[in-house]
Amino acid sequence: MLDMDGTLLDLAFDNYMWKELVPRRYAVENDMPYEDARELLLSKYEAVQGDLEWYCLDHWCDRLKIDVVQLHHDVSHRIGYLPGALEFLRAVHEQDVRVLLVTNSHPDTLALKEAMTGLGEYFDGLHSSHDYGYAKESQNFWSALQEDIGFDRETTLFVDDSQPVLRSAHEYGIEMLVTVTRPDTTEPVKNGSEFRGVERVADLLT
Repeated sequence: MLDMDGTLLDLAFDNYMWKELVPRRYAVENDMPYEDARELLLSKYEAVQGDLEWYCLDHWCDRLKIDVVQLHHDVSHRIGYLPGALEFLRAVHEQDVRVLLVTNSHPDTLALKEAMTGLGEYFDGLHSSHDYGYAKESQNFWSALQEDIGFDRETTLFVDDSQPVLRSAHEYGIEMLVTVTRPDTTEPVKNGSEFRGVERVADLLT
């Protein structure tokens, strides 16, 4: 099971979207300085971080009165794989294993990113937390996913860049957990995870 943003796709896109582009549009729409808008929005994000609302485009369109979906499309050329991720998917796709995408990404974002990258062809299933009503940070998500697709907690490898998500998977009993330590190519490697770390998913092939 593989996460999408920050594991396979460069998190630089999402960080640019939410930390720069959305605040700039919000500042224009509300006639306020960009820095003030950014500070305000970051506090709004933090208030729901880890909840399904944080990942929900409908929630932010409604709360901010901005067409966040259109903003994603406007800069979709920024969407791209992390270094080595496509090679990793191609290699794993040739193996006799079930490969599942397990993401908190909103279905609209997932559809856009799949269209831009073609990643869907390398998976046996694409699963968004929005289909289950809970974010991956919740135990309810893992229970719902287990009931839906069935997986062996002892033989399933799950790769993600989010520490809260990995802790939730660990609590659920998934034994093989790996974190990507450089989810955003514009930022340095993140250290200090309690889980096994690789800078790129491609490192798992060596």
